[in-house]
Amino acid sequence: MRAFLSPQTTLGDLDAASAAALIAAAADIALIIDREGLVRDVAIRNESLAADLPGAADWVGRPFAQTVALDSRPKAAALLREPEAADATQWRHLNHLAPDGSSVPVLYRVAPFGEDGQILAFGRDLRAVAALQQRLVNAQQSLEHEYARLREAELRYRLLFRSSAEAVLIVDAARARVAEANPAAGRLLGSDAERIVGRPLTDLLGQASHGAVQAHLAAVRSGGTPDIVAASLADGTAVHVAAALFREGAAALFLVRLQPADADAGPRAIADDARGRLLGVVDRAPDGLVLTDQAGSILAANAAFVDMAQLAGQDGARGRPLDRWLGESALDLEVLISNLRQRGSVRFFATSLRDEHGGVAQVEVSAVCVADAGQSNFGFVIRNTTPRLRGETRLGRDPLRSVEQLTELVGRVALKDLVRESTDVIERLCIEAALQLTGDNRASAAELLGVSRQSLYVKLRRYGLLEQDEDDRS
Repeated sequence: MRAFLSPQTTLGDLDAASAAALIAAAADIALIIDREGLVRDVAIRNESLAADLPGAADWVGRPFAQTVALDSRPKAAALLREPEAADATQWRHLNHLAPDGSSVPVLYRVAPFGEDGQILAFGRDLRAVAALQQRLVNAQQSLEHEYARLREAELRYRLLFRSSAEAVLIVDAARARVAEANPAAGRLLGSDAERIVGRPLTDLLGQASHGAVQAHLAAVRSGGTPDIVAASLADGTAVHVAAALFREGAAALFLVRLQPADADAGPRAIADDARGRLLGVVDRAPDGLVLTDQAGSILAANAAFVDMAQLAGQDGARGRPLDRWLGESALDLEVLISNLRQRGSVRFFATSLRDEHGGVAQVEVSAVCVADAGQSNFGFVIRNTTPRLRGETRLGRDPLRSVEQLTELVGRVALKDLVRESTDVIERLCIEAALQLTGDNRASAAELLGVSRQSLYVKLRRYGLLEQDEDDRS
């Protein structure tokens, strides 16, 4: 900080009117406050700020702390004490209340004024910065939501592609080489799917089929809808080939389906075998798996659930209501079923499970609604989390980063824990916004947020926003 070297010489005999004009011009809003904390005069240079604070003229004679919102009053009191300190240089973000109840953010700094202990408060209008921060937060949440949606879509595609009993190849239309192959294609072609990738499509076919398949692909690329082509593989196996064109960015790709000529036996046998294996996995899964009707009565349960409920066998669960064992009260299952009907699925619902001998275990439930022929059934995956929860001190291992993650915790954790986590999310988002607005200038970001630079570094370290080398140096 550098002050004027000779104010008596350079400023001369500055009268009160000139001093008032200079003070008003130096800030969007300026207040003169006496040693008792009462506002003695107000000047607002910013017309739009004056329109949002039409009652500012009534502040004269009132305590300065009463002109700000309740959450800003402790900071207002600290602001008035700063002229007593040696380094009264800190800016503080305070919120005034507009007549419609909205907050009007102002950044204040104070300085001693006159010989009677008066204080001069300079204020900067932060409404534009606050609006920009809100747009930034909204944009970030929108991007996170869109990223999650795309990730889920990709996961569904991968699951469908790999679990399909039909042989499917993704072929680069420009080079006619295989870009992806599912496991069924590997079985049909007698090779691992990974070894097929990168090979020309013609290498997988018999010599006599090259012309017919290439003509088929050319017709599809030109926008036609040609019939399925009969062809043969390199080993002589007769197949039917059907292709469809799609685009991925600027690249054109073919989705090529290969179906054995004897399709009645091959794919159906593979599908039946896969379904049988899946049922075996379900029955031997370490987590409890339960299928219920719309009323919550158990239709089927696997061995893990029978063991968790301490039943003699699966017949002891069939036909009985699930809430006999699941839930701290009957309301838990009602909440689960209600959410299933509205959303179709529920993940990580925390509750408890009671066994036949009175034992209680903490469990985590994920569920899905399955509609078949107009009738809805509910599937529940029940995981025992008691050992894991004992070792946890936070709601999760990783910090929450979005509003969607917070809303997923409703019903799973206590309200006080949810409020604490919400505060952390908001604080992290505001720090990230301040760093972006200031071009990652830590000093300016601390000033913008109204915290000390040391406090900002503590928060950066807490939220993992410091680079490793920076963290080591600090």
